[in-house]
Amino acid sequence: MRKKIKWGRLFRRSAALFLATMGLWLLLIGAGAGAASGAAEALGGSGDFVSAALRTELGPARADPLSFWGRLAVDQSPLLVANPGRETEPAPSAEPLPNAQPAPDHDDITEAPETTTAPGDIVERTLVPTTTEGYVTGAGLYLYNRTGLPVDLLGVLKQSLSFTLAPAPDGPQILIIHTHATEAYTQDGTDIYTPSDNNTRTLDEAHNMIRVGDEMERVFTEMGLSVLHDRSVYDYPQYNGSYGRSGPAVQNYLAQYPTIRLVLDVHRDALVGSDGTVYKAVTTVDGVKTAQVMLVVGSSAGGGEHPNWMQNLALAARLQKSLDTLYPTLARPMTLRQSVYNQNLSPGSLLVEVGSHGNTLQEALAGARLFARAAGSVFLSLAAE
Repeated sequence: MRKKIKWGRLFRRSAALFLATMGLWLLLIGAGAGAASGAAEALGGSGDFVSAALRTELGPARADPLSFWGRLAVDQSPLLVANPGRETEPAPSAEPLPNAQPAPDHDDITEAPETTTAPGDIVERTLVPTTTEGYVTGAGLYLYNRTGLPVDLLGVLKQSLSFTLAPAPDGPQILIIHTHATEAYTQDGTDIYTPSDNNTRTLDEAHNMIRVGDEMERVFTEMGLSVLHDRSVYDYPQYNGSYGRSGPAVQNYLAQYPTIRLVLDVHRDALVGSDGTVYKAVTTVDGVKTAQVMLVVGSSAGGGEHPNWMQNLALAARLQKSLDTLYPTLARPMTLRQSVYNQNLSPGSLLVEVGSHGNTLQEALAGARLFARAAGSVFLSLAAE
């Protein structure tokens, strides 16, 4: 004999369970809001844990103080941060994330602390602009101008370069150098190294910027370009004054090899929020997680002797156009700085930042390969001109 189901009793029990669950959920929200308010008061009452510069590049979703739950979703949960919607959130930036190095507005830098953390706790961002505010724009290019110097990007892109490349058999065409060779990336998987004077720097050539330079050299060489890769270390044991030590080396190479027309000083960035959060600039190309690349151009705005900085900017504009065409989102906007960075020594000099210290070495190598392919096509066109 079948037992008769008492639907009324079942409905009442289900409703009671639903109301109890909702009550518990509302109680937790109230506790979370109180925690957020207390944290805000401890930080001066703002409720905003991220620096103004950081909020600007991370976009509108980060421009206003986040609720407790919003902050938890974005900043504190590696699983939620890994969500593709968050991971590739474009950044309408008028100012790049805070750079610890290598591009402050002076050449002789004081070493800045670089926060380290576990790979799963690093916040991923694809740093691409979605607004023109704060940028110099033209020909589809974006330039973050920190100098106050007038720049017409469309005119810059059309500007003829003052040099061409001699044939590769005649001698090296490209010099790759690392003013900060010991810069390294977040240790991950089998990419483990012994730190030198900083947790994100090492003398291990298999894991610092020399390894990234090796990857660029390999691609350039495969494309038929001739490369000289300087493997010297200029930032250890003394970090301050690195540019003063790498500059004479560049001069010696230019004198010894007059065929060199391009000088690439290869670094990586360091992105840390005011609350200590470590960020990394990353995108995905053909399914491969890849460190973003940024071109930094020096100028005479800081008082240094650099009358031909516009030639370097013209070269950077051509490279940026190639990067944006071949690999959209690989390149962060170009940056024009007040310092010279030894770029006054040759009209084909650029500082190339591959990723940041939050990236892994494998992400950086992927970025270096793609940069070299895009840049190599531009360099080959210079040889044909």
